[in-house]
Amino acid sequence: MKKIYLACDHAAFNEKNEILKYLSDKFEVVDLGTNTAESVNYPDFGHSLAIEVLKNEAIGIALCGSGIGISIAVNRHKGIRGALCRDKEDAKMCKLHNNANILCLGARRNSLSELLAMVDVWLETEFEGGRHETRTKLLDN
Repeated sequence: MKKIYLACDHAAFNEKNEILKYLSDKFEVVDLGTNTAESVNYPDFGHSLAIEVLKNEAIGIALCGSGIGISIAVNRHKGIRGALCRDKEDAKMCKLHNNANILCLGARRNSLSELLAMVDVWLETEFEGGRHETRTKLLDN
């Protein structure tokens, strides 16, 4: 069973929990927090997620209010390709062409149904490789 790591800040606590429930039947889902709606620092959760994704050669989903802050946090780690997505086309292309290993979402920017639709598209899309693999390798230089 494929392993997916989830992490969020307080602004996306409810949405993270809904995504966790949604995916739990199909995947091994590891919840890295936060486990409260009280204010926390998104970089702490983004860093934890990036470390686990790298260590376990897994994938992850990161959420915060806008998706911007946590996407910056995860991308501070060499080997992480975190993509902030606003719609299904972004979710498709970030995997197809960029082999994104962390999907970054904004809980205050999209409805739950939109978030779940992006998760589905991202998980269903395979990396195209080829010329795109050459480019993604350049990201870690």
